Amino acid sequence: MPTTQKHFTDTIFYQVELTARYTKMLGAQLFGKLGIGLTPEEFSVLDTLIANDSLCQRDLAKLILKDRANTGKLLDSLESKGLVERELSVKNNRPVKLIKISQKGQEFFEQSYEKLKPHHKIVEAKIANTDLAKVGELLKELREILEDSIDIDI
Repeated sequence: MPTTQKHFTDTIFYQVELTARYTKMLGAQLFGKLGIGLTPEEFSVLDTLIANDSLCQRDLAKLILKDRANTGKLLDSLESKGLVERELSVKNNRPVKLIKISQKGQEFFEQSYEKLKPHHKIVEAKIANTDLAKVGELLKELREILEDSIDIDI
C-alpha cells in the first residue's frame, strides 16, 4: 500500500521531472562537448523522422511532445542546415508539408549517434540490463496510466 507523501518533492512525479531536467541539462552539455552542432531536441527530431518516414508537422509535434510552433522552429533550423526537407503533399484533402530527413541529415545523424554511443554505454554499464529494462517498462506504464487518468491535449 503506497504511503502518502507529505511534500510534492517526495512524489514519483517530482522525481521523474527532476530526472528529466537533469538529463536534458547533461544532454545539452554533452552535445556541446562533442561538437554535435545540434540541440538534443533537434537530434530527437532527426531520430523521430528516421523512425517515421514522411510526417507532417502536426504528427511530428505529437510524437516529440512539442507544440506546433516550437516544432516549426526546430524544423526551420534543421532545414537551414540541410538536414531535413519539406515537400508539399495532400492529407485528408488538405495541403500539408511532409517532412523527410535528407541524405545529408541521415549521414549527419549516423555520425553524431556514433559519437554519443560510448557515453550511453558508460551509463548502461553501471546499471544492470534487467534494471534498465524494468525502468523502461515502469516509465512506459506510468505514461500510460497518466494518459488514461488525465485528459491531455497534445
